Amino acid sequence: MDPAHSDDPLARAELTFLLGMGFQLLLTEFNDRLATAGYADLRPIHGMTFQALRERGATSSELAERLGVTKQAAGQIVDDLEKRGYVRREPHPAGGRRRLVVLTDAAREHLAVAGRILHRLEAEVAEQGAGADTGVLRSELARLIRALSGDQVPPLRPVW
Repeated sequence: MDPAHSDDPLARAELTFLLGMGFQLLLTEFNDRLATAGYADLRPIHGMTFQALRERGATSSELAERLGVTKQAAGQIVDDLEKRGYVRREPHPAGGRRRLVVLTDAAREHLAVAGRILHRLEAEVAEQGAGADTGVLRSELARLIRALSGDQVPPLRPVW
């Protein structure tokens, strides 16, 4: 059936709206499950921050660049997460006045729990038939991202 003549409003929706709605629905369910698991105090920006700091940490300026936010906003995020016990500031290996922001064990535990929840959610979506071809969907989305950004994978920036 021609999508333009379908009674299904999603069949006529623009790709950006479909991607946005799918992202919004999955993110909402993911956040609800994280809250149930004991992480109601964290928001998507916190998880994105944990991802940005996961490997080697970063300075606040580097974090701002990775998240696509101002240095002031990154500093506020770090201050908040430090008060909550999820990050700490350490002397930078290169010396000087710079400080390296690194994850604490509490943040790493959150990442492990969040990873399990996300994988379970993706499996459930696939089982429900909504994502029967999740491998194809993943591959096509990766192709779309590469077509728009080239070889440099862009950061996922908070837009909410």
